[in-house]
Amino acid sequence: MIKILIADDQELIRQSLKMMLGGVEDFEVTATVSNGTDVIRSVRENKPDVILMDVRMPKMDGVVCTRIIKENSPEIKIIILTTFDDDEYVFNAIKNGASGYMLKGVSFEELTESIRKVYNGTAIINDDIANKVLRLFSEMAKSKETISVDDQAFNEIKEGEWAIIDGLVQGMSNKEIAAKLNFSEGTVRNSLSIILSKLGLKNRTQLAIWAVQPDVISKRGDHKDKG
Repeated sequence: MIKILIADDQELIRQSLKMMLGGVEDFEVTATVSNGTDVIRSVRENKPDVILMDVRMPKMDGVVCTRIIKENSPEIKIIILTTFDDDEYVFNAIKNGASGYMLKGVSFEELTESIRKVYNGTAIINDDIANKVLRLFSEMAKSKETISVDDQAFNEIKEGEWAIIDGLVQGMSNKEIAAKLNFSEGTVRNSLSIILSKLGLKNRTQLAIWAVQPDVISKRGDHKDKG
């Protein structure tokens, strides 16, 4: 059973999502809340697996709320579900640890599938903003806005773990990476958790962003040359 918290400042959307998702066999809606501070309270009380988080909410916006939750409960998956596709929202949501960013125009089938995928460790980005995210990757590579990892953590990444990271960068799911490397899906999932812990990153999206940065690619090349 996947426990879901719905956070949106519009009552109609909260109640509609609750009614629809509550009717799905493997879903349980633990609560619906209208602002960021109530999200924090509900997380403590109900310990959801997945949060559907709006961006613009009273008292505390969804981006800040995401950062606080991921700092204190990194195991909770967060999908930003919003009408806003501004670059700043997209980038900051991913940087703060969101596992997905979707626009409210998605179909119910796509939303339910995305909840299951995020719950199982796959990052989800709405097709409507996929090009925006790719552009952000490119801009990050050219700017000072990067994800930093210290050299000691970098050196702790093993060859087999790099193979998993490479699959992630190519957009593969855990299942696809497992098939390519002849691992079990559980091994890939556990390895990703270990990699994220070593590097101090919050989710696989941040890991993919970090791995394609020019300085990381350069360091990997240097290591191979020395080997």
